Amino acid sequence: MKQLTKAEEEIMQALWQLKKANVKSIIEILPEPKPAYNTVSTIVRILESKGFVDYEKKGKGHIYFPIVAKESYSNQSINKLVDNYFQGSFKSMVSFFVQKNDVDVKDIETLLDEINKNNPQ
Repeated sequence: MKQLTKAEEEIMQALWQLKKANVKSIIEILPEPKPAYNTVSTIVRILESKGFVDYEKKGKGHIYFPIVAKESYSNQSINKLVDNYFQGSFKSMVSFFVQKNDVDVKDIETLLDEINKNNPQ
């Protein structure tokens, strides 16, 4: 799966939220300052060429929808982050966040409880 640019990811976030939308609807939910219609239209076509978005014709326009699930892209992005910055070690990543971001002990305990629930021994 290809990586998305920041602008592409912003459009995908909107499409994941809307499920199906035309360019005008995508622009409506984007934060200020709103990008130009042609900019969003171009990005959507790039997303289509990358295999993230498809469309159905509606009248003279198109209704776009994601064909890559948000969860799939999120998993791939997290794995790439862990591989590129933490030598593939989830433990190193968690340790980094604990050291650099003052993660609360209660947050770690909650995380451990979730891990134990999802991976019973």
